[in-house]
Amino acid sequence: MTLSEKDLNIVNSKKGLGALLRLNRLDIKKGIRNVKYEKRLEKLQEEMLILQQWVSNNNKKVVILFEGRDAAGKGGAIRRIIQHLPPRAIRVVALPKPNETELGQWYFQRYINKLPNNGEIVFFDRSWYNRAIVEPVNGFCTKEQYVTFMGQVNEFEKMIQDSGIILLKLYFSITKKEQERRFKDIIESPQKKWKYSAVDKKALSLWDDYTTYKEAMFEKTQEAAPWKVIKANRKTNARIRAFEYILDKIPYEVKDLSKIKHQSYRSILESED
Repeated sequence: MTLSEKDLNIVNSKKGLGALLRLNRLDIKKGIRNVKYEKRLEKLQEEMLILQQWVSNNNKKVVILFEGRDAAGKGGAIRRIIQHLPPRAIRVVALPKPNETELGQWYFQRYINKLPNNGEIVFFDRSWYNRAIVEPVNGFCTKEQYVTFMGQVNEFEKMIQDSGIILLKLYFSITKKEQERRFKDIIESPQKKWKYSAVDKKALSLWDDYTTYKEAMFEKTQEAAPWKVIKANRKTNARIRAFEYILDKIPYEVKDLSKIKHQSYRSILESED
């Protein structure tokens, strides 16, 4: 393969050699791509610190929802985004199934209790949109409960925003083949197999049902806050896309546009769409 002078410099650098050594088999193209990804991630993480300081200094409140199919990479994206942020300035919310008390409450109540205080960013690793897809597909709610949720969610999100909360909604999208591959990796990994749940076991067989409810969600829940669909078959690219979207949409000060829309890495993203 023919490499540009810039790519040769990457291969011959300390980071480049390290990236190649970490691969299971020699793949120069992948090694170069991994180095560019790490450099791009570092720049975005630097910019995220600026955003976080703006949120803190101006008593802003931010909510970012991460939705998507099982094994789509939502948790991994959140971990990279918050990696260098002060722990007291952010929260990651991943609620378990509701307890008996919560089942008797208004559906949104337990999520309201997790909304941000002044100067705080809250990341939801799945959110109230469980009731838009996961619950009806798996029979965890009644049809009436689903219809009620769909009739209330736009107004609920409008109320959130009217109270001064910045709300972003991201959906990580993967193919059925990629989900199957990731489930296989999880099952075979001693460190990850605990993540394979009863819901995951049924996900592939219920793929079309998930798709039906997903499309209904996109159609009916854009009114107050639009969805950003992140193509997530390649996890590294999905993390970069999510990062860029967050930095682009939140109107923080001292925004470095050269970091948000970096053409070198963007060419890699576009070549894989």
